[in-house]
Amino acid sequence: MRNIILFDDDKVRAALLPLTFTRPVAEVRFGIMTQTEKWKHAIEGEYSYQTQDYLSVKYPTVMAEDNLFIAAHVSPDAALVDAILALADGEALVTPAGEALAYRGVAARNVVYDGDVLAFREVTDLFMLNDKAIAADYAVLTAGRTSKPLSDTCRLIGDASQLFIEEGATVECASINVTKGPVYIGRDAEVMEGACLRGPIAMCPHSVVNMGGKIYGATTLGPYCKVGGELNNVVMTGYSNKAHDGFLGNAVIGEWCNLGAGCTASNLKNTYGPVRLWSYATGSFVKTGLQFCGLIMGDHSKAGINTMFNTATVVGVGVNFYGAGFPRTYIPSFHEGSTAGMKEVDMMRFFDTASRMMSRRHITLTEADKEILIAIRETLTE
Repeated sequence: MRNIILFDDDKVRAALLPLTFTRPVAEVRFGIMTQTEKWKHAIEGEYSYQTQDYLSVKYPTVMAEDNLFIAAHVSPDAALVDAILALADGEALVTPAGEALAYRGVAARNVVYDGDVLAFREVTDLFMLNDKAIAADYAVLTAGRTSKPLSDTCRLIGDASQLFIEEGATVECASINVTKGPVYIGRDAEVMEGACLRGPIAMCPHSVVNMGGKIYGATTLGPYCKVGGELNNVVMTGYSNKAHDGFLGNAVIGEWCNLGAGCTASNLKNTYGPVRLWSYATGSFVKTGLQFCGLIMGDHSKAGINTMFNTATVVGVGVNFYGAGFPRTYIPSFHEGSTAGMKEVDMMRFFDTASRMMSRRHITLTEADKEILIAIRETLTE
């Protein structure tokens, strides 16, 4: 059994903040699956992580006599897997530009890989490349399998092979268009009456689209996410809700987030100009070159009813914003309040809220989780 360690590229990890404050890069959701899940499908082995020290309490590194290290931000395909498995001890697989893709043991000799690589290197790549990631994951998860039949109360537009419904899922009186990409509806997911889905879309297990929801691709709804209103090119990592009317586009949302009724986030400036986005790596706003960019939100953050976010707003971990008016386009972690003023959150009260939210999904906020959140609060410089 191979011992496989998914390692964080430091530059990529910094570019993915605030999502990677609370998880290694391998646990980022991209397409239908997390990177860990993708590699487990691609190569059989025992998996662990090489990440930040404070995350190792939950995501440890397990070393063996023979170790295969794989860059966590890179997604597998058949050619890349073959190249990685062909590595001899002491060899590293690198791109022509010198980016490390994988290495075995202690890397001493480089092997150049000039094939195409699907990888994310910026937080905006998670929505910009999500169509490719959904298509790749769809092919892996549905190969040789038969979809649950679509109810005759629904309308399918396009090739039926591009729709896959897992057992336990419920889809009634919905319109599903797969002409632009596949739609995957996971185990025990639900699409309620009047919903309109236009692929590529990934609904992970137990996710829900409420009545009348309008979901455009390329959108991923992680496990137990519940959405309503209008979503366009959104990645929701898991266990987060935007259950009511309001718009969210070109966005990435972490776990255990809640966007209140009527919450809307702009993804386009009134000037139609390129957007700047807060960079944790530089401690400043940087040019993205993008015209469309919406909300980037870290884990355990909340927005009250009718909250309005400006284009390209970055919200850290453990934020609670409420009240009228637009917040600033960068809100540091563990702050709460409104446009009238923000203050640091009380951690014990924060843990109480997080515990209550997580218990609704029968998940416990563990001591390891608390240690990680305290480390973010106390030792990381944003």
